[in-house]
Amino acid sequence: MITIRKATIEDLTVLFEFEQGVLHAERPMDETLKLKNTYYYDIPNLIEDSSVELVIAELDGVIAGCGYAKIKKARDCFQFDQFSYLGFMFTKEDYRGRGVNKKIMNYLYNWSFSKGINEVRLEVYPTNIPAIKAYEKSGMTCSMQTMRIDLRSKNLKDSD
Repeated sequence: MITIRKATIEDLTVLFEFEQGVLHAERPMDETLKLKNTYYYDIPNLIEDSSVELVIAELDGVIAGCGYAKIKKARDCFQFDQFSYLGFMFTKEDYRGRGVNKKIMNYLYNWSFSKGINEVRLEVYPTNIPAIKAYEKSGMTCSMQTMRIDLRSKNLKDSD
């Protein structure tokens, strides 16, 4: 049985390990990520911030995954004033395919809805097909793709 609970400061060690797991998984998808000594998240702040719900998933007494929802202000062009941004979605490799991510997402959906938030968004690398499939199983759809260029690789004198 998968249980979801709010993360605490006592979970920092495992959360730091999970963060490195996220980075390890995403480095092949993003050549701009540092190869070492880098972090995505201010985890202690995520635990303490009242606009964030950082949760842990436990399965058979083992911390198997995590994720958070953060309430953010929407840009003026949208029909909603605020949305929940999901991040730090991670499931340990041995526990993938068992519904851990779906349980985390459903918990975060319910938390967001309880805060009056109807819009939920996240970012995912387009080559991260397993993650995309997991998010789609939780009802998400693609709405935007980020594009980038490293100008050091382009001859800027080109006029076309």
